[in-house]
Amino acid sequence: MDFITLFLTAVGLSMDAFAVSVCKGLATPQYKAKYSLICGAWFGVFQAVMPLIGWLLGVNFKNMITSFDHWIAFILLAVIGFNMVKEGLSKDDETTDPSFSAKSMLMLAIATSIDALAVGITYAFLDVNIGAAVLFIGVCTFVISAVGVKIGSVFGTKYKSGAELAGGIILILIGVKTLIEHLFFFD
Repeated sequence: MDFITLFLTAVGLSMDAFAVSVCKGLATPQYKAKYSLICGAWFGVFQAVMPLIGWLLGVNFKNMITSFDHWIAFILLAVIGFNMVKEGLSKDDETTDPSFSAKSMLMLAIATSIDALAVGITYAFLDVNIGAAVLFIGVCTFVISAVGVKIGSVFGTKYKSGAELAGGIILILIGVKTLIEHLFFFD
């Protein structure tokens, strides 16, 4: 996987965490830098660990499904992307708990990183350097989430739906790119 694709995947995956971070910033009565660090750490770690878990699962099944792995990667990325686009276009107002407790953050970190688990499965089929990928995804998500809390405290939910929409479109395009590369044997 080339650097640009990895970067776009990391940004796309981090958009859910960004959106939640923006909401956390909005729900917090007074911004403190530690809130950015807390969100960044929780979301960054989970966004890094979930693709690793997915990769470990995918590696075990890789030999059985190599002939159609590109279709699996495409379908998983497309489903994740379409769900993010749907959430981005939704007019439902979500309320966010202003708590930064471990219990609150754990649930949010798991919820926002499930898509990263599916992406990790696709990484096993695509022979991605998983160490570099999870490190990059984790750092990217940390930074984007930390900034999201600050943005939320300043601007509110103005950018939440746009972030989810952009993240979904990026993941769909990466899925299409993966499918085209494997169907037409581009490297």
